[in-house]
Amino acid sequence: MKNVWITGASRGIGYSTAQLFLEMGHRVIILTRNTQALEALSILYPETLEICKTNLMALEQSNYPDLSVDILINNAGTLVNKPFVDISKDDLIKVFGTNVFGPIQLIQDLMPQFSSDAHIVNISSVGGITGSVKFPGLSAYSSSKGALTILTECLQAEFGDSTSWSFNCLALGAVQTEMLEEAFPGYVAPIDAASMAAYICGFALNNHRVMRGRVVEVAMSTPK
Repeated sequence: MKNVWITGASRGIGYSTAQLFLEMGHRVIILTRNTQALEALSILYPETLEICKTNLMALEQSNYPDLSVDILINNAGTLVNKPFVDISKDDLIKVFGTNVFGPIQLIQDLMPQFSSDAHIVNISSVGGITGSVKFPGLSAYSSSKGALTILTECLQAEFGDSTSWSFNCLALGAVQTEMLEEAFPGYVAPIDAASMAAYICGFALNNHRVMRGRVVEVAMSTPK
């Protein structure tokens, strides 16, 4: 049994990923603001699911369960869909706070609990990859995901020799979720949250054995 920590698992890909890990018999620790959305899962898995009410914009280390971290999936994300000229400082604080600063502080806080071969998986976006197609209105979101992508490589460079920790990043393409609908209303993606969750689970459990510090694009398509 692995201790799997996941942020942003109250809906979409994160929820499906947590559910699948639980079905596989692992212990799951969900860090989320929206605990009510997880009531059904908590009833089904009272022994292996822990829900920790957490705001990535205001983390408090004392709130974390006293459990080792075998896998940490930084899945929580938010976006602002606005023309560049209309993006406010508050918008940037919201997007970068959740997508970049939150994961940074969470990793720092949880490091004392990392197991010897901990695998940290940062969930980014194809939009955060250099050379990928970019879209109007998503400059704050894509640039924040680009920062998370580079952070992954930097963390592996810093801890790769002194530890056996693995830091990898999955840059996801279009997946049918509420967030996709916010960014591209009416667009129908060719892959759903459950299918992507299956990939993420397998990657988190196994791929640190064959890759460290890598950014992997996982996409059937992007909106056009």
